[in-house]
Amino acid sequence: MKSPTRQDGRTTPSLRLICTAIALASTLAACGGGGGSPGTISPAPVSTSPSAGEPDIATLGDAFSNYWNLCAKPRTGIDPYTNKPYPDRQGTLRDELTFLRAWTHQNYLWYKEVPTDVRMADFTNAIDYFGKLKTPALTASGTPKDQFHFTYDTAEWDKLNNSGIELGYGVTWSSAGATAPRTWNVAVVEPGSPAAAAGLRRGDRLTVIDGVDFVNATDAAAVEKINDALFPDTPGESHSFSLQRGTDTVAVSMQAQDVTALSVKNTRVIDTPAGKVGYLSFENHNAVAERQLIDSFNTLKTAGVTGLVLDLRYNGGGLLHIAAQLGYMIAGPASAGKVFERLQFNDKIKTDSSDTILFSPTAYGFAAGAGTVPKGSALPSLDLTRVTVLTTDGTCSASESVINALRGIDVQVDIIGAQTCGKPYGFTPVPNCGTTYFSIEFQGVNAKGFGDYGDGLAPTCAVADDLTRELGDTNEALLSTALSYRSTGICPAQTRSSAQAMAITARTLVRPKVSQIAIHTRAR
Repeated sequence: MKSPTRQDGRTTPSLRLICTAIALASTLAACGGGGGSPGTISPAPVSTSPSAGEPDIATLGDAFSNYWNLCAKPRTGIDPYTNKPYPDRQGTLRDELTFLRAWTHQNYLWYKEVPTDVRMADFTNAIDYFGKLKTPALTASGTPKDQFHFTYDTAEWDKLNNSGIELGYGVTWSSAGATAPRTWNVAVVEPGSPAAAAGLRRGDRLTVIDGVDFVNATDAAAVEKINDALFPDTPGESHSFSLQRGTDTVAVSMQAQDVTALSVKNTRVIDTPAGKVGYLSFENHNAVAERQLIDSFNTLKTAGVTGLVLDLRYNGGGLLHIAAQLGYMIAGPASAGKVFERLQFNDKIKTDSSDTILFSPTAYGFAAGAGTVPKGSALPSLDLTRVTVLTTDGTCSASESVINALRGIDVQVDIIGAQTCGKPYGFTPVPNCGTTYFSIEFQGVNAKGFGDYGDGLAPTCAVADDLTRELGDTNEALLSTALSYRSTGICPAQTRSSAQAMAITARTLVRPKVSQIAIHTRAR
């Protein structure tokens, strides 16, 4: 089995891929083994007395000035994203581990809860060591307190964040679970992608991969073959897929390639009895989204919309400054200069004005190649006091910040869909020696000081994701309910059965953890 670093940056045994690559679960508990019992684990205090051969945490000093970019295998040449030489210097694996330990002790939100029995001598690579540098605590429901601790290959992260490019087929899957019988359906097909060229459609159900029964296979060899096809490592790899579409079987062959994903899709104007309502589906708060959001809102503004349905059902988050710009484009000048999100760090971090993100009337100017927006460009706005947001449990992080921030300045936000994922936390991504590390550094609160939604934001009307219709179709369940609720203020009666269906069959988007984040860049 090829290394599944495409999922969480760590090498995992192929048997575990039934959980990791297929379900994106973080422990074996989802497959019926390990994981411990529910309850809260009392965090262990950090010891300042080193065990034999281990550094004294209290004397490590600053991670960035002392250990950053000291690498066992330094990269050479020019970084294509900075056009500068790689910053790597010759060091050792010990230097890389020491950087991670010092950085964690300085910046990790729950640094006091990191286990004291994690020894550098027991690790042969930095990624596995980093995986242990987090709190082991569980919530009262048995969920890990920190579910968002992961790494990404730096080159891949730069490509994804700055250009929206990811290796694959251009299809996002919606999964009903890891164990057989599995049910995966197409949720999103990227325009111009191999999946689009093959004719895949939203709702198609995956049945066979490279001759393997995807629905029922459980043996290690079959799972390995499935994962090799689902998560290709090399551009040009070709794999066969069979899907069920109603009563028809659709057989396709797809070749993996670097796919540029559109962050903003399906911008349209909907005529309603109360006036024109804008709609757009927004899927990633990345650098390329800045231009795409501006273009979308200009279209809606020119059309004279008086309402907005913002579809965030598949948006896992990203750059908080993009979220703040989106908030301004919804609320308009009345929001300018108000607190979008105030970031709260651990008790060692001295905050400054840059750690309070404001609703911004101008573009940040993120580097996005030909799509870069000049810094300071005026943003369009719809000047709304009410917005309807479509959600699933895949609506995370920076997307939740948009909802919470607008409510913080008294914009009415009606949520149609499912409870959001519950991630009021964020990172400043830290690259070191070719790996970018994501470790929770802050919790965000809105202008009213609220940010305690670790269990998610509850829907106004509970509605299951409707995979039988395309996004933007006014008959699609979430959008239809949103338009009805905007008119009547009443959740349609049929959503009661929808809510029951949601409770019976939970769906999860199949995507890397890096797609479920809030990012704020701080000076180091």
